[in-house]
Amino acid sequence: MAYDAVRMKDWQISEASEKNMPTPSDWQDRLSLQKDEIIPMGRLCKLDFMKIIERLKDRPDGKYIEVTAITPTPLGEGKSTTSVGLMEGLGKRGKNVGGCLRQPSGGPTMNIKGTAAGGGNALLIPMTEFSMGLTGDINDIMNAHNLAMVALTARMQHERNYNDEQLQRLTRMRRLDVDPTRVEMGWVLDFCAQSLRNIIIGIGGRQDGFMMQSKFGIAVSSELMAILSIVRDLPDLKKRMNEITVAFDKRGKAITTGDLEVGNAMTAWMRNTINPTLMCTAEYQPCMVHAGPFANIAVGQSSIIADRIGLKMFDYHVTESGFAADIGFEKFWNVKCRNSGLIPHVSVLTTTIRALKMHGGGPKVVAGLPLPEAYTKEDLGLLEKGVPNMVHHINTIRKAGINPVVCINAFHTDTKDEIALVRKYAEAAGARCAVSEHWAKGGDGALEFADAVVDACNEKNEFKFLYPLEMKLRDRVAMIAREVYGADGVSWTPEAEAKAKLLESDAKYDDFSTMMVKTHLSLTHDPTRKGVPKGWTLPIRDVLIYSGAKFLCPCAGTISLMPGTSSDPAFRRVDVDVNTGKVTGLF
Repeated sequence: MAYDAVRMKDWQISEASEKNMPTPSDWQDRLSLQKDEIIPMGRLCKLDFMKIIERLKDRPDGKYIEVTAITPTPLGEGKSTTSVGLMEGLGKRGKNVGGCLRQPSGGPTMNIKGTAAGGGNALLIPMTEFSMGLTGDINDIMNAHNLAMVALTARMQHERNYNDEQLQRLTRMRRLDVDPTRVEMGWVLDFCAQSLRNIIIGIGGRQDGFMMQSKFGIAVSSELMAILSIVRDLPDLKKRMNEITVAFDKRGKAITTGDLEVGNAMTAWMRNTINPTLMCTAEYQPCMVHAGPFANIAVGQSSIIADRIGLKMFDYHVTESGFAADIGFEKFWNVKCRNSGLIPHVSVLTTTIRALKMHGGGPKVVAGLPLPEAYTKEDLGLLEKGVPNMVHHINTIRKAGINPVVCINAFHTDTKDEIALVRKYAEAAGARCAVSEHWAKGGDGALEFADAVVDACNEKNEFKFLYPLEMKLRDRVAMIAREVYGADGVSWTPEAEAKAKLLESDAKYDDFSTMMVKTHLSLTHDPTRKGVPKGWTLPIRDVLIYSGAKFLCPCAGTISLMPGTSSDPAFRRVDVDVNTGKVTGLF
């Protein structure tokens, strides 16, 4: 049944739906899993990936469906809600459907964005567990990441306090000679703590560590989360965990987690993270949760592992990409699919009329403040001016040879004429278009949407990557800037260009993925430029090296790895009933 999403909060819909939520043993029967393939964890369970993939390795894959979006307002346009709604709609059509979404970070959950569990009747349940730690993956990533920093800072202290002979005799370690000005990693915490962006550590005496500048990032920005998104199995995880660059020595040579002899212990902390957590929609379609957000510097996708087993278990498997198609889809296309070897059947472009009005020149949208009236009243002129942003993203998807389906994620303020206008332009650009009311009506509101996706899945596509692996870094960046963002070209700071040339000259970086870093709020590097800007150049100021994930990350503009907490954060409204233990106020 669909609940009254206008009057009920998301946590209330979740609580009502949870009364009939399948138990781990129910899932075992329903998904035809072996007893040892289910790992119960309270009301939830993990799926033993290695056992499932081995048993089902010869089963044909189902249909592979990716969900992305147009350039969003700061409120987000509902990719998670659309993903859940699509699963519910396909479920109503009797399809064997499942999917995978990313685990939310505690930072946005306790700040202004909320939990990313979807919303209304297109909701992932149980919402409290989903929003507050789930089955511990992010905590394991924090521990493993911070252990690398413990190993580094302790090593620096001991190398300062002992000469070479003492170092070998007392610690059985060789001198690494770390350059304290070239420490690449910092610490991580899964909250938005701007006061920890830049810190001094080691204050005190010689036994209190090595005094130097350091930093914190939010946990989901850790390279370890990026690694979890793309690994294929436990051996792959262990190998990558020993290849992370932590710092450089005074001669400029990389010092890795393997050099610090900490990579194996980090893998031990993360051994359980390779197994996806199984949840479900409010209408009880199975949905895994695996890997985390932060689509800026990381790949921003649910994991390759979850997609591999989802395609074996389900006839239709839905996966979500972070941010808009210029970031999330581009990384899905050229990084995730290249790493996984999986070929998508269709890409869904989540679209809202309010976002298109913003791109047409509508008033500024600010998270936490009421939406200006221009977004709730019919204005076909404003909407038509913003439509080019949607068309631009449709064209990007089509360049990959993938069949696009535009999903108009409907709000009750959208009018028939506004919907008709968007549909006209979407279809003229070569995409199917469907209106979906999954937020208000659940699967019953997503039937047209589900049918459009099934039709697209049954059409042949001609998937192709944007660039070959042999292409050099600067040429890749130029192609992405031109073909995906619409830039005229790329400008490099002297430091960034020198670094890029050095990386291009070293064969060990030839197979590294190009992981672009820029704002999600514009096709450009400038979040204030909406629509489809013309006559601009993409500036690259640095290239970050993630050697465990095998990412080279060209940075356009300034991207902080530690967001800040707002003046009116969500945690002010979160509470717990001391008699029942139930959490309220999540959204």
